[in-house]
Amino acid sequence: MHYQLSELPNGLRVITEAMPSVRSIALGLWIDTGTRDEFGSEAGASHFLEHLLFKGSDRYSARYIAETFDSIGAESNAFTSKDNTCFWGRLLDRDLPVGFDLLAEMLQLPAFRPNEIDSERQVVIEEINMNEDDPSDLAFEEFSKAVFAGHPLASPVLGTRDSIRGMSRDDLAGYWGRRYGAGSTVVAMAGSIEHELAVEMASKLLGEWSGEAVDHRLEPSEPPPIVRLVPRETEQAHLVIGGAGIDRYDERRFALDILNHILGGGMSSRLFLKIREERGLAYAVYSFRVAHADTGAWGVYVGTTPDQADICLGLIEEEIATIIDDGITDEELERAKGSMRGGLALSMEDPNSRMIRLGRDELAGAPHLSIDDRLARLEAVSPTEVQAIARTLLKEGRVMGAVGPFKDGDLDRWVT
Repeated sequence: MHYQLSELPNGLRVITEAMPSVRSIALGLWIDTGTRDEFGSEAGASHFLEHLLFKGSDRYSARYIAETFDSIGAESNAFTSKDNTCFWGRLLDRDLPVGFDLLAEMLQLPAFRPNEIDSERQVVIEEINMNEDDPSDLAFEEFSKAVFAGHPLASPVLGTRDSIRGMSRDDLAGYWGRRYGAGSTVVAMAGSIEHELAVEMASKLLGEWSGEAVDHRLEPSEPPPIVRLVPRETEQAHLVIGGAGIDRYDERRFALDILNHILGGGMSSRLFLKIREERGLAYAVYSFRVAHADTGAWGVYVGTTPDQADICLGLIEEEIATIIDDGITDEELERAKGSMRGGLALSMEDPNSRMIRLGRDELAGAPHLSIDDRLARLEAVSPTEVQAIARTLLKEGRVMGAVGPFKDGDLDRWVT
């Protein structure tokens, strides 16, 4: 196998992939918790904790952590998603003991100092402000609320100003105690690493940590057609239109990846050529898909002058209808496969990309496919399968997230 996996007696998993040609290691400590796991007063707690854990423990201050990472030339940060949280570092192989120690200390022994909670609370609120000042980010957030309406995935990762202001130290510590622990953690490494050494270090640094595995609220998503509009006097209209997708385990995901690439995933895609190259209606137009354990979504983003919004939406619908009715060409299929082959190969040369794939798939219970496995699944996709997934997903009801100088009802015809 291209990876090695071990489980410590306390339930913590260690997964590694050796890359003998590099001198660096990408290290990720993955926690099986994200926005979908928050309740009531915890809205935004996963992301808030991501910030707070860098404030350190009783032994290590925030300044000490930052200066130590800097002194070894390492990169370190964290990110929070709807499904999980990851604290990561990229560093020289010889500096792994230093970086691993810092991250392990942060996870197991956060200080939760009241003054640091209050200062970081304002930082998170400023992040919310920044996000809401970016109309494209805001359009995506409204789309997410629409496509996952009534579902645990609908909540914004950052939380809200009210939830962050109202979150107490007990709320944060309680969430950490409930969701963080050995049984909910995966240590993933890729690069210049020997598996036995990784397991030995994890046992030393995290072997005494307790905590059981956690579960999630899993359910299907069936969004009703809706436009979530934020009226704003912007120079551009920012539109995200799409619908429900498939979960991350669905065998049709390879066909959907190819469909996404052909529809709007690159500079040779139908939407890019039609809307930008031929008509000059937008600078940015692309399609995307997201997948979770229980559901997913597909969508198209376009930023255009408000009086051209209907033209762009009409062209998007036209290209979708053409794929549903007529399918794709053999040339499009081969071009998409070639592009995705190259992108996959390039990503596998990066230790960080490999670490992220290892950690994310292990937490999700997804199969750890080698590059050869992935290429074989990709090569096996036929034009018929691409058209079939288009007919299944793209014909369903639409939702939209929109920001621009519109009134309620102006865009409703595109989702009903």
